[in-house]
Amino acid sequence: MRTTSGWQSSDGTTALQRVTIERRELRPDDIAVRVDYCGVCHSDLHRIHGMLGEEGLVPGHEFTGEVAAVGSGVTRFAVGDRVAVGTIVDSCGECAMCRAGQENYCVHGAVTTYGGKAGLKGGYSREYVLREKFAFPLPAGLDPATAAPLLCAGITVWEPMVAAGVGPGTRLAVAGLGGLGHLAVKLGAALGAEVTVLSRSADKRDDALALGASGLLVSTDEAQLAQAHGRFDVVIDTISADHDLSPLLRLLGLDGTLCSLGSPFLSGPRLLELVYGRKRLTSSGTGGILHTEELLRFCAEHGVAADVEILPSSRVQEALDRLDEGDVRYRFVLDLSDLDALAA
Repeated sequence: MRTTSGWQSSDGTTALQRVTIERRELRPDDIAVRVDYCGVCHSDLHRIHGMLGEEGLVPGHEFTGEVAAVGSGVTRFAVGDRVAVGTIVDSCGECAMCRAGQENYCVHGAVTTYGGKAGLKGGYSREYVLREKFAFPLPAGLDPATAAPLLCAGITVWEPMVAAGVGPGTRLAVAGLGGLGHLAVKLGAALGAEVTVLSRSADKRDDALALGASGLLVSTDEAQLAQAHGRFDVVIDTISADHDLSPLLRLLGLDGTLCSLGSPFLSGPRLLELVYGRKRLTSSGTGGILHTEELLRFCAEHGVAADVEILPSSRVQEALDRLDEGDVRYRFVLDLSDLDALAA
């Protein structure tokens, strides 16, 4: 077995402990990745606190690094190549979803980067082993630290925007300006959409404009909501707290689409909200290989990356606690290089 160091939650708190992790020996189609930067996702926090009843978690499912070793049958990568890894590290490869490049919806159950049925240890670690098929070359134009969140937050908003046909002339609203939301704004603007941020206060107006939005609508202002009735073609909802979807649906025009991404705990809209205007309510979960490759190329070509605060991985508890308080603009990224010194 290969061994490495990582940060594990054993008691359902954010006080993660450094542990030694065992990784499998390389199979013919495996690569070992030296993890350099790993994003901190809000779902990491949920799962640490027991949302799925898991124990002994080493979180982390959006990371970048370099290939440290390759299996005997690997053809896509060589030692030293820059790579990125996201939320899915295996699937059956045979079902209709996998054949369509949507491994994230594998009928037989995709293997997630950490936890789940396979009980894998994630990217809050110095090395990760996976099949080469599920690693992505990191384009030269992308910085590895600011690119890491593209592998979860980025692809989570990218897939539904592509599915909804977001492009030049699209009137796009983004609800919530956090880890997902700020990337939805950047990507929407790069696609040519007219982007408006929906926020509970006007405090983030300057940030919204700097990210590429054309304006900000205060969602707690009933007069502003009334004036925006039927204004948007697509609403991307990234709000992570429980909330009612009905006000967002009222902002959609004819055949408009609301995609809810941020929270598994939602108050369902009345059916009439969907009927009036032939509106569509959708959702999405991360992304498959084809769209992830597409996203990375697009971001490299258009200079899109996450706004991050980089912390040494030894400060992982600080990152998680501040994330829980909403104190980040807009994504924490852990620098895992300090694990070398800690292990010495």
